[in-house]
Amino acid sequence: MHVSARSPENPICRRIDAQDAALPDVLELIRSSFSYMDGRIDPPSSMHRLTIETLTESAARTEIWVIGDPPVATMQLTPRKDVLYLGKIAVSPAMRGRGLARHLVSVARERAQALGLPALELQSRVELVENHATFRALGFIETGRTAHAGFDRPTSITFRSPA
Repeated sequence: MHVSARSPENPICRRIDAQDAALPDVLELIRSSFSYMDGRIDPPSSMHRLTIETLTESAARTEIWVIGDPPVATMQLTPRKDVLYLGKIAVSPAMRGRGLARHLVSVARERAQALGLPALELQSRVELVENHATFRALGFIETGRTAHAGFDRPTSITFRSPA
């Protein structure tokens, strides 16, 4: 299934499914976009456990959206009880600073509204302060902190924004 969303000032953002030929490119985009976290966050990113098989499974149960062909930006959307969860938001290092994350978030807002969900939610690692600034600029506020299993300190920050 391919669904596209576009406004005149923004690039085409399309939803891909488990059979989409772009999945290997999405996997590589996530790996290259998240590689700067290596050595900065503890525990290491779940990206290291992501394979084409697990990404294909995700595409079957979540919404994966991409910008570009091949993809230069991507996100996964997962409906939860009262929020639409944004995961694996990735923008190619070469394409950062061009508003692609802002466009992904605007598509997520449209999807949340279409699904009748009042808010967006995402998590960011505590150490990634530059990401926190980006999320705040996109209208997100911190709503909590959580710790990964085995840690006695917060390792992630939860952010929310109205849809």
